[in-house]
Amino acid sequence: MLPVPSNPIVNTSTQPGLEVVNTAVENNVDPVTKKDLSDRLQITLKNSSTQPMSNLEVYYLMTDSKTGQTEGYYQMLDGFSLAPGATGTVYFDNETAPGHYPENLYSLYRTSKNEVVIDVEVSAAGYAIAKGQAKKGAGTGEVAGE
Repeated sequence: MLPVPSNPIVNTSTQPGLEVVNTAVENNVDPVTKKDLSDRLQITLKNSSTQPMSNLEVYYLMTDSKTGQTEGYYQMLDGFSLAPGATGTVYFDNETAPGHYPENLYSLYRTSKNEVVIDVEVSAAGYAIAKGQAKKGAGTGEVAGE
């Protein structure tokens, strides 16, 4: 997965219905089993509308708090949908199970030793963009699988 030069999402809807319930990049926990997971970008979404949602898309912007360097990533959430009232979680971790999507192992998140702020936007046609944010604390950079 390579960075994109700008956010390609075009959605001007103001209709509520899609929410980012939680965004995590450290101290991740599986929302179903409650077991610890290795660090990764994890986004939990809720469909509070009365209609199913599919063809969701995500854009996230990583910003190194010390250097100001940024990287943006875009992903269609192929195969992911939310029934009315349902909550679901997607993961950016290069795993192949449903709800798992590619990540760049050389991103700021994985390589920066500074705090990295990740701003997330999730879009579903006909609904307002849902937003969330997560922070990776300063340290040695996140290592996949740890």
